[in-house]
Amino acid sequence: MHRVIKEHIITDDIAEQRFLDYSIAVFAEFITAKKGVKKAIKRGELLLNGAMVESGRYLKKGDKLQLFDLDNRVPKTFNLKLEIVYEDDCLAVINKPAGIVVSGNQYRTIVNALQFNLAPSSSKDALNWAKPVHRLDHQTSGLLLVAKTHSAIVELSRQFEHKEITKKYHAVVIGKPDATGLIEYEIEGRTAITEYKRLASVKSLRNDDLSLLELTPHTGRTHQLRIHLSQLGFPIMGDRLYGTPGEILKNKGLFLSAVELHFKHPDDGQEMDVRITAPDKFKALLNREQRRFDKTN
Repeated sequence: MHRVIKEHIITDDIAEQRFLDYSIAVFAEFITAKKGVKKAIKRGELLLNGAMVESGRYLKKGDKLQLFDLDNRVPKTFNLKLEIVYEDDCLAVINKPAGIVVSGNQYRTIVNALQFNLAPSSSKDALNWAKPVHRLDHQTSGLLLVAKTHSAIVELSRQFEHKEITKKYHAVVIGKPDATGLIEYEIEGRTAITEYKRLASVKSLRNDDLSLLELTPHTGRTHQLRIHLSQLGFPIMGDRLYGTPGEILKNKGLFLSAVELHFKHPDDGQEMDVRITAPDKFKALLNREQRRFDKTN
């Protein structure tokens, strides 16, 4: 049986209100946008008097609206131990390892691993299983925000949509860019903005220079950081797609990690500031390259 998330019966006389428009207000805590309500109606998640109807149907007193959770098949558990950076009954933040996709039609995913790592929520609007609110490339490591309740996924998604959540990344790049900068190259015809700050630079026999950057994306385009740094002329070390041919370290992966998340807790609005350090390989690479350079000079 599919679980009813919320049920609403119209108790007042209403005039000329359509199913779609009325539902937007009634189910606002579960569905944030008009487009989401349309999808719910089309998928049969939102029913009128127990039946699927068109979104333009006019409503009347006594009509019953029901929102169902059709996505109730708990994923197969992937027994991968994850680092839990923060967890409560509403949400969690995990440190995603590089080389694992967040979700998809396969077994080895973060979504499947969450079932092995997180405690179920005791909230009345608990999700059937914890769900990531955003994505990281499978090669990228670092902080991933996960919702455990319906209200959390709606509110955190709203914060992402309104750019109220700040993410910072660390990356090792080939070369030595300016101390600070703003990259504004369009990606597939859409505005894309990345702010960067150089944290450190070392000399390298192989690459002349390597630099550690702090990156703050102000937009969320696919592969934005990797594309922007490549276009700027300072590709991320280990980037097989946008990097420089012949400059990929074998078996070392991509040197890009999400290290900071700033958001408001969906329950009480408390400011959350979650941070981790970049993987050890970042510092190890920079130290090794500087030592090798020093030995020959």
